Amino acid sequence: MSGPMALEPGGAGGDTLSLRLAGNRTPARRAPGHDADGETVDRLAAELAEDIGPAVHPYEVAALLESQGLTAEIIQERYGHPNLFSLASALYERVPRTFPEPPRPADPWRPDHVRCGLRGALFALPGLAYLLTGPMWHAGRDLGVLVVAGLVSWAWGQALGHRAHLRMATGRREAGRTLLKGAPLGALAATASGALTGGSGVAAGAAAAQSVYLAAAGVLLVLGGERLLLAALAPLAVGAAALPWWDPGTGARLALPLLSVLGAVVAAGWALRAALTAPPVPGGARPSPLRSLPYGVFGLSAGVLVLLEGRQHPYAVVVLTVSMGPAEWLLYRYRGMAVAALRATATPAAFRLRSTGVLGFCLLSYVLPLLPAALLAGAEPAPLLLLAATLWTALLLQAFGVAWQPAAVCLAAACGAASATVLRSLPDAVVLTLSCGTACLCLTACAVRLLGRPAPHA
Repeated sequence: MSGPMALEPGGAGGDTLSLRLAGNRTPARRAPGHDADGETVDRLAAELAEDIGPAVHPYEVAALLESQGLTAEIIQERYGHPNLFSLASALYERVPRTFPEPPRPADPWRPDHVRCGLRGALFALPGLAYLLTGPMWHAGRDLGVLVVAGLVSWAWGQALGHRAHLRMATGRREAGRTLLKGAPLGALAATASGALTGGSGVAAGAAAAQSVYLAAAGVLLVLGGERLLLAALAPLAVGAAALPWWDPGTGARLALPLLSVLGAVVAAGWALRAALTAPPVPGGARPSPLRSLPYGVFGLSAGVLVLLEGRQHPYAVVVLTVSMGPAEWLLYRYRGMAVAALRATATPAAFRLRSTGVLGFCLLSYVLPLLPAALLAGAEPAPLLLLAATLWTALLLQAFGVAWQPAAVCLAAACGAASATVLRSLPDAVVLTLSCGTACLCLTACAVRLLGRPAPHA
């Protein structure tokens, strides 16, 4: 009971017996500070309200009072209660129940801002090699050698990167072994494909250097060696930056890109050595190479679409390449925002609506900043923006393991655009706009349908 205990009815003997049974619950004498009107208890309840509110039983309040150092004497003299549990019950009754929200879990998809920005720069910096070596090879057939070798490298690199990430589930050692076998084969296949195209010896050498660099860069990007790759590209960046004021001459124009290629190879070897010495992880089945095939198809298709855009506006390709860093950052943001939407909704229909809004927000956040960049580069905005939207939506679906749909859509767009360009039935800008616009609509519809369900985000 929270108040003074009433004596049982009866005579003096009954009163005496009741007092004896009460024991220490009845104070023998009231101190001058006795809480006759409950003000002192009210003040204590206000002071400890934040800690008492979540309690589900007075015993929890009693434990709290004990942790505050309240002894039986203090409770009796200051608060006028016979014991600890009496005061705890009074406090429990005075303070309303409050159940605070559990702390929000950390966002597992929080992007690494520096790493995403660095990767965007690393995608664009190798293009500086063409500024240095451009005067030494001729357009036409020589350019075709580089294009064919680049497309093969792009397709191979996408497939190899996916397979290496699959093997990463069983440890860095298995991923390193996959890259050690696949990267040289990719460089050899790209170099041979370029050589079969014809062209001068300089173009064949440039294609070989390009293929070796792309293979080494792919290894470093998979194993997290972005800073090593940036250091390897430093000679190339310095030489290209000095071109407006200094002509390095033929020797330096060749030496600086080759020095960067050599640096990338050495850095890739260093990263592979560290991966191969990692302890093995037991278990894990070897995935079939066919699982990586659609990623290679997508890489080839994306390369063709980018090439067709570059035929009209080379600087538009630079804009698109640099935007790959922000594109990767937005892929992480989409996943984090989709998980937050899943926690905030209670029905599948509400989640589909909210996830569609997240998709539209991220897609527009990626595409709209490219508009002023396209205008500054002198490119037509529509083909570039639709191409960017197509690539980003395809990468989003791939991030959720949806591989064949974006590969098939992008392959159809690339084949259609390439055929129309060869036949010259329509202007190139119109062809790309129609092809990429159709692909973007198909991929967006696919993303709304597949990613609008809670299961992929759980």
